[in-house]
Amino acid sequence: MKFLKILSRQREFGTFLVVVVIFITMSFASPYFMSKTNMHALLLALSIQTVIGVGMTILMVSGGFDLSVGSVVGLTGIISALLVKKAGLPVPAVILLTLLVGVGIGLFHGLMVTKVGLNAFIVTLAGLSLYRGLTLIVNDGKQVAQLGDIFDNIGQFKLLGIQMPIWYAIIFIIVGDILLRRNKYLRQNFFIGGNETAARLLGIQVDKVLISNYILISVIAAFAGIVWTARMGAATMYGGAGLELKVITAVIIGGASLSGGEGSVLGTFLGSLIMVLIINILTLIGIKIYWQNFLIGAILLFAVTLDVLTIKRRERNILKTMTQ
Repeated sequence: MKFLKILSRQREFGTFLVVVVIFITMSFASPYFMSKTNMHALLLALSIQTVIGVGMTILMVSGGFDLSVGSVVGLTGIISALLVKKAGLPVPAVILLTLLVGVGIGLFHGLMVTKVGLNAFIVTLAGLSLYRGLTLIVNDGKQVAQLGDIFDNIGQFKLLGIQMPIWYAIIFIIVGDILLRRNKYLRQNFFIGGNETAARLLGIQVDKVLISNYILISVIAAFAGIVWTARMGAATMYGGAGLELKVITAVIIGGASLSGGEGSVLGTFLGSLIMVLIINILTLIGIKIYWQNFLIGAILLFAVTLDVLTIKRRERNILKTMTQ
């Protein structure tokens, strides 16, 4: 009973219960839901979103925001494909150069936010359009296919019968959750997101941490772009389209706040799982795919509204305590 009480106090417990209810309900509603094929497809759909979600969680805990990750996935995907196909570079060099593109994008975002003083929403919204445009420009809107088995194995190889993107997601979840909970440097993000002014007074190098956060999310998005392209066996101009909203929605569902100071990688994973489960359910019961974007928008609106109401209730409780 003591263990259950401790468990119930955890931030992610409510989200976990929702996942359990969905699994139990769907196991009765559809005979195909718990099949090995469907579970593998579900985890594969979850993988890229979860990988990017780890970086987005760290960024949003610090009070940051990045709307450009989907476009970065598309841009780095086509860059990696061109480096393989047109430049003929070895795969390790392709991976390194593509990740360096992510470093450059993240550094640009971080400097614009911290040094120039632009709003993160504006900077990354502009990035969403800029990088999607570059994705079209670099290869004239054409896809790049036939990238070779060595590159394709990054996303298609199966280890113990499980495709590599799922393994990447597992590693990112475990390492990301441990580091965000235990690592002294990453723990600073909670202070920054909770109260940036107080964090500066405590001696935290806020600008340095924020810049590193933007670099981290962009590098992770670049890695996701490589994996996405390898998994599909081709790079297209639509790679990563709409991914940013799915990731942000999952992070908020998982317990992060738009105002910063809250969030966990485990919560983000559970939020992503709920998103993928809902889409999977729609597919199994025959609902048209066109409803997915509508549903993601509705879930995002609900999650943000709930976050705002929670913050307002917390502020009222603080004021009530101070006046008593």
